[in-house]
Amino acid sequence: MKHRFIFALLMSFTLTLIMSAWITYLNIGLAPDFVSFWMHAWVLAWPVAGVVAFIAGPFLHKLAQKIVDRM
Repeated sequence: MKHRFIFALLMSFTLTLIMSAWITYLNIGLAPDFVSFWMHAWVLAWPVAGVVAFIAGPFLHKLAQKIVDRM
């Protein structure tokens, strides 16, 4: 359980940090207040992504294994 929690935390941190930067860049470009907008988007995204990763992680792991087994 500890591993699952830490994995969800790290995965959601990494993905939301990168994706929020990318989407912010696409929306406003490299504006002078880019970092402020980016951090605002990231702070909103990370908790949601963490919960989703923790809850959906085991199901998605099993689904991925089923897909690989059929290949």
